[in-house]
Amino acid sequence: MLDLSSLAARTVFALAAVSVGFFLFFPIYWLGISAFKGNAELYRIVPTLWPQDPTLANFETAFTRGKLLLHLENSLFVSGSAAAINSILAMYAGYSFAKFRYPGRRAVMLLLLSAQVFPFGLLLISLYPLMTDLGLIDTRPGLILSYIVFALPVSTYMFYSYFSQVPSELIEAARADGASELRIFHTIVLPVSIPAVVTVFLYGFMWSWNDLLYAMTLIVSEDKRTVGPGLLLSYLNETNADWGGAMAASLVASLPIVLAFGFLQRWFIQGVTAGSVK
Repeated sequence: MLDLSSLAARTVFALAAVSVGFFLFFPIYWLGISAFKGNAELYRIVPTLWPQDPTLANFETAFTRGKLLLHLENSLFVSGSAAAINSILAMYAGYSFAKFRYPGRRAVMLLLLSAQVFPFGLLLISLYPLMTDLGLIDTRPGLILSYIVFALPVSTYMFYSYFSQVPSELIEAARADGASELRIFHTIVLPVSIPAVVTVFLYGFMWSWNDLLYAMTLIVSEDKRTVGPGLLLSYLNETNADWGGAMAASLVASLPIVLAFGFLQRWFIQGVTAGSVK
């Protein structure tokens, strides 16, 4: 066996960590430095690893060209609404699967999780005619509903895993005192499940924020576009590509996710790891 305390083992693990870190963070670094480069430097044959002549012109372009602020507002509304509704629905469904026993419970849960087997595009093919029949094409509610459809199965299972760890003795004691099921859930179970709520909310929010396929297919009007399609159609087309402006706008569009995760990472990590330890 490999001695993990040896110099060779530490060297191998250090090199592996550096390689993984480079693979994960170098694209972010390149995004950041490209946002401060002019077009002449961006299109150099030999790329530079640091802006030779830093400029803020790309950020000016990001806020003056296209409708970045409107797209950010649309994304915040759609992603926040989808994440909130998804969390509420998954919360009650997960608690039902974890703490109640009724016929068909396991079959319903497996059926719900089976939706994750299908690719995004295949689900979109089935969702599009339904949205058309309901008159939800090119509407915010239609886009929100599509995000909930995809995020709900995983979110429900995450809540199920977390609620399964909540001691049943607490719930039985509250029932013996005459508390209703809703009161038990809201006053006993939910307060100790904040990490799971934050985890599921961030999962739904990040999936909605990063989506491109659904937003481009279901939304047509420019004033309703979210960040992904807005950036793509504003800076990249068949005849021109403003990479500097696209990088600057992408950097600005990433800030809400970075800030949200920075403030909520402690609860997010607790929620992710809670279901794996009994």
